Amino acid sequence: MYRKTFDGMNCSIARALDEVGEWWSLLIVRECTLGTTRFDDFQRRLGIARNVLTARLNSLVAHGVLEKVLAEGSERRNEYRLTEKGEALYPALMALMHWGDQWCGHKAPLQLVEHATGQPVEPVALRAGKRKLGLHDVRLEPGPGATPKTADIIASRNRAILGLE
Repeated sequence: MYRKTFDGMNCSIARALDEVGEWWSLLIVRECTLGTTRFDDFQRRLGIARNVLTARLNSLVAHGVLEKVLAEGSERRNEYRLTEKGEALYPALMALMHWGDQWCGHKAPLQLVEHATGQPVEPVALRAGKRKLGLHDVRLEPGPGATPKTADIIASRNRAILGLE
């Protein structure tokens, strides 16, 4: 149904972007995390053209990120709700939000706090124990889905970034 844009690339990021990487799609998912469920509300809040919104919602439903359900108390009106797969995008969205707050030259429009304690939520980070890790702290290794080409790319990356031979 949907053309795969990663053309057989053995890359988890490419596969993920093929499903949700178009920027309207991520903004629709963001709206769902803010409680938006109805087509007209998505359209009004995002200022997105109706035809584009329809295409993005259909794609997100087809990929299992959203589900289309009848609105409570209505026999004709639909709502869109995040699936478990869609909710699993929340940490990635928050990491992207934090990156934007830090690197895109504006002050953070919102802050995350834990509901139960009121304590600020630390931005999503790679960790080993309590230590934050960056690009130069992480070695890549072939996973169960690695092809020989993937293994070569990993070895090349580890040489270039970590100086490994």
